Amino acid sequence: QVQLVESGGGLVQAGTSLRLSCAASGRTISNYAMGWFRQAPGKEREFVAAISWSGGNTYYADSVKGRFRISRDNAKNTVSLQMNSLKPEDTAVYYCAAAQTIHTIVVITTIPGYDYWGQGTQVTVSS
Repeated sequence: QVQLVESGGGLVQAGTSLRLSCAASGRTISNYAMGWFRQAPGKEREFVAAISWSGGNTYYADSVKGRFRISRDNAKNTVSLQMNSLKPEDTAVYYCAAAQTIHTIVVITTIPGYDYWGQGTQVTVSS
């Protein structure tokens, strides 16, 4: 079992930055593909960003490409999401997820592809 705990959310103004962190425990996540998803009120959960085992491959939703950056530190068992140039439409609960995979370079963008989820952290961007 992998437990994931997100942190770093908050209320910020549009145009500013925020950095989310996801701390994993229970197992090392060095052989897990990791991802971030978000869910806005009244909307379905959607993919934001994903990263492969080693961090060599990343993938982003079009809506955040060029503004957000996913990274991981396998030695610290953490994954981060740097969010820049935030917009009101980025307001959502952000979830960290882990997917056990034998493929070192794969990135996973679908909800069913993930095995473990955190409880989420709220990000609110005011205009």
